[in-house]
Amino acid sequence: MDEKVVEEIRMHQETVATEENSPLHRIREKELEFSGRVLSAKREADETLATARKRAAEIAAIAEAEGGSGAADREKEIRADAERQARLLLEAAAVEARELSERIEARRDDAVRLVLDAVASS
Repeated sequence: MDEKVVEEIRMHQETVATEENSPLHRIREKELEFSGRVLSAKREADETLATARKRAAEIAAIAEAEGGSGAADREKEIRADAERQARLLLEAAAVEARELSERIEARRDDAVRLVLDAVASS
């Protein structure tokens, strides 16, 4: 730096140091005050953010736990419905098998006669 600039800076610093009521001194005090407020606000914002993140993690954990139990409940419902449908199909198949057996039994005598007649005529 230029020596003249350095000399002006020193003179300015001396003036500020000796004149506590000077405008420059009051400006510096205000700067320090605002700087403190900014740091305080930043610290408060960081704490708020940390609290919000912690709460969000808790909410996510709760939602995951509830979602897991909800999924388990839904799986039970689906499984019960599938078992009910399987029982209905088995019952329907049993009824159909019984009806077929009855028809076969009813036609057995006719089938035997047809076979005997076919054998006898040959």
